[in-house]
Amino acid sequence: MKREIIQTFDGSTTIHIEEWDECYHSKHGAIQEAQHVFIKNGLSLFENKHVSILEIGFGTGLNAFITFLEAKKLNQTIDYVGVEAYPISADEVLSMNYVAELNAANESAIFKTMHESNWGEEINLSKDFSLIKRKQFFEAIEDIEKFDLIYFDAFGYRVQPELWSTEIFQKMYNALKRNSVLVTYAARGVVKRSMIKVGFSVEKLEGPPGKREMFRARKT
Repeated sequence: MKREIIQTFDGSTTIHIEEWDECYHSKHGAIQEAQHVFIKNGLSLFENKHVSILEIGFGTGLNAFITFLEAKKLNQTIDYVGVEAYPISADEVLSMNYVAELNAANESAIFKTMHESNWGEEINLSKDFSLIKRKQFFEAIEDIEKFDLIYFDAFGYRVQPELWSTEIFQKMYNALKRNSVLVTYAARGVVKRSMIKVGFSVEKLEGPPGKREMFRARKT
């Protein structure tokens, strides 16, 4: 499928898949979406804690990079696992402008290392941040009560409804520890019903710019 790098409304870049008319991030702002959905409504709940994170859709590395930056402010120690079935190319990585848009020139080597590290190998990006990238299909995830927080950032229901199924959310529920959280930009009724069916309690929150609502699901 043909892919192109486009600029979103907040100035940050994303990847657009022409055949699906689908982007890796919101056209209204890739960075704004990540900050609102995954940091404000997810990571910030765990201030001053050790947090194990599973990201569903590592993609461009934006969520992981912002988490690295924000975790310092929140006094957190992070164990980060990013799952991706189809890694982006080196050319695409080089086209992402996140370091500049986040005013994070001092951490540019971190963003590069995130993408250059070997799949399946744990690396320490700092004394407080470890990363493992797993190249696998979401259907193959079999973790049990390992994570405090899930960033569910799969492609949208419109183009890949199978990634938002009850079966996938059962795997997410199983992967989370008790008293833990899953956050996603999605807010479809069918998604909420799948989440509830496997045991999540679901709350509807204000969405990021350009989107009215989003979901946060809790495993109690």
